[in-house]
Amino acid sequence: MDRRELFGALTALGAGPVCGAVAEASAKADHGAKGEGPMSAPHFHFCGIHMAKNNPKLQFVTQHYCAAHTGGSEGDVFQCTLFDGTGKNAKLVGVEYLISDEAYRKLPDTEKKYWHAHTYEVLGGGLIAPGMSAEDEMKFMKVVIKTWGKAWHTWPDPSTAVPTGEPLLIWSLMGDGQADPKVVAQRDKEFKVETDKIREARIKEFGLDVPSVALPKDMNTIGRQWTNEGKDEPKPKKN
Repeated sequence: MDRRELFGALTALGAGPVCGAVAEASAKADHGAKGEGPMSAPHFHFCGIHMAKNNPKLQFVTQHYCAAHTGGSEGDVFQCTLFDGTGKNAKLVGVEYLISDEAYRKLPDTEKKYWHAHTYEVLGGGLIAPGMSAEDEMKFMKVVIKTWGKAWHTWPDPSTAVPTGEPLLIWSLMGDGQADPKVVAQRDKEFKVETDKIREARIKEFGLDVPSVALPKDMNTIGRQWTNEGKDEPKPKKN
């Protein structure tokens, strides 16, 4: 993944790090002699709906705060801390890594079963970037749609007082009818957005139909980006 491409969608257009206050505060803190540290890099924020791979009915509105690990042989890896909200007292519920499609294709099948596609999340309107302008968000989504994510919720039930239980491997919504309407409504109300209108705008911009991939059959299911079978490629939107 090209860091310049992604951060160009965020900064070159004047968007700046969505979590600029975090970066600014971190820059002023004492991170050692050089005043640097992992949390001093620019971060960006996006919000999605996660579901457990072993139980697709278990879904969460999840906040992602991400920064890039650069210089790897397979391109950048975007490292995200996951929270159950955006407030100061939000619970840290897990982590997610984002890699390029090129890097994903080189993984063995034994590893691919942990990674989910972001195609439906983008085109279906499930993924948003609060704080960005509509133009910047669209440019950002044109980068994210090409990525794959590996996410674990280490606080599997945020209603508990402490993080108990085994971590949950997270999967992505990949077709119509899979999202819990109550969870979508909760997200839309919180951020004052309308998923249907976001979906309509993105389908028009990308010129593609939304993916239609079934829910995982089991924990060994390998994700697909667009279709259940055959060549896994997008279909142009029919007029």
